[in-house]
Amino acid sequence: MQPVAVFFKELTAGDSSPLTPRSYGMDLLRWYRFLWAFEIEWDRAVREDARDFVLWMKLADKPVRVHWRHRSKGPSAPSPPARVGGPAPGTPNPVTGKPTRGAKYAATTRAHCETVLRTFYDFHLERNTGSLLVNPFPLARGRRTARANAHHNPEKEHRKQRAGLYRPKIPKRIPRRIPDDEYADVFAGLRSHRDRALLAFWLSTGARAEELLTSRQVDAVVGRQTIGVIRKGTHVYQELPATGDAFVWLRLYQEQAWRDGVPRGRTQPLWWTLRRPWRPLAYDAARMMFNRANELLGSNWTLHDLRHTATFRMLDDPTMPPVYVQHILGHRYLSTLDIYNNPSQDDVIVAGLAHHERQRRKRESPPPAASPAAYNQDSLNNLFGGPTP
Repeated sequence: MQPVAVFFKELTAGDSSPLTPRSYGMDLLRWYRFLWAFEIEWDRAVREDARDFVLWMKLADKPVRVHWRHRSKGPSAPSPPARVGGPAPGTPNPVTGKPTRGAKYAATTRAHCETVLRTFYDFHLERNTGSLLVNPFPLARGRRTARANAHHNPEKEHRKQRAGLYRPKIPKRIPRRIPDDEYADVFAGLRSHRDRALLAFWLSTGARAEELLTSRQVDAVVGRQTIGVIRKGTHVYQELPATGDAFVWLRLYQEQAWRDGVPRGRTQPLWWTLRRPWRPLAYDAARMMFNRANELLGSNWTLHDLRHTATFRMLDDPTMPPVYVQHILGHRYLSTLDIYNNPSQDDVIVAGLAHHERQRRKRESPPPAASPAAYNQDSLNNLFGGPTP
C-alpha cells in the first residue's frame, strides 16, 4: 500500500479538507479489493480491468452497514432487524417526495470513484512509479483525434469538464425546500434545546452543517444578532445574521449546559454533546440527531435541505439583493444562484393541478346566455324615417 500512502501524503500537503483523504481512501479500497479478487497488481491493471470494475459497480449491491448493537460477536449473533413499513430502496419518500437511498451504487458515487482512480494513476504516471505504463481510467477521446479538447479556442478558458471515458452521466439535481408545516413538525420532534438552537441557526443563516459546528462561544454575538463560522474551502472567518428566536434557543441551551458542567469560556466550542464525557459536537452526531427527528415523521430531509430552504426564503424577499444572498451563502460566483430560479418539482405539480382544476370548472360551468342583438338606433331612423337628432 506504499503507492496509496505516497498519494495521500501529496494530497494532505495541498489545501484540501481533512475529509478528502477519507473519501478518496474509500474509493481506492474498493478498487484494490476488486484487484485482489482477481490477483492483479495495481500497476498491472489495464483498461479492460477498469471497464469490468465500472460494470461491477453498476450491477453490485452496496454493502449494508450493520449497527454496532447488531454486530456479530459469534456465529449465533442475531441479524439486524429489517425496517418494516418504510419505502423500498430507491423509491420516492411519501412525505418529502425525495428518492430514498437505493440498493445500488448511485451515479454520483461511481463518478467520484472514477475521478479518484484516474487522478491516482495520473499522479503515479508523472512520478514513473513501478511498472505503470498507461492509465487504466483514460479520458474520453474524440472520434477523429487522439487528444482531448483538440479544437478548443485558445482565447477562451477551459470549462470544468470531467471527460472520463468510464464516467457516468450525473442527473441534474434541483434543490428542494422544506415546507413550513413540515419544518414545524421536524422542529417539534427534537429532544433538546441544543438541537432546536442548531436547527434555528441552520435555517436562518444558511450556513453549511459543518460550518456552524466550528463556532465558539465568543462567536455568538447577541447584540449584533450574528454568529461567526469558519467557511468551508476558503477557511475564512465570516459573521452571519441570524433570527432572534435562534438566540433564544441558544440561551436556553447554554443555561442548561453550564449547570450540567459543560466547559465555559470565550474560546470554548459553542456546541457540545449532551452526555458525559463532554466532547465538541461533530458532524456525524448532528446528522444522526436530525435523522432521528426524520424517523418520527417518516421523512428523509437532510441537513443540506435546511441550507436550500434558507436560500429560497432569502431569494423570495424582493428587497433582498441576490448579491447579499451570495455573500451570506459563501458562494464565489453569483451564477451559482441560478439553480434556485428553476421551478421545483413541487411548484410544477401545484401549478399543473391548478390548471386541471381551472379546466374542470370551465367545462362544468354553464355557457353564458346569448344577449339579443342590438341595432344602431341612428341606422333604424334612417331606414324607417324616424326622428333625426
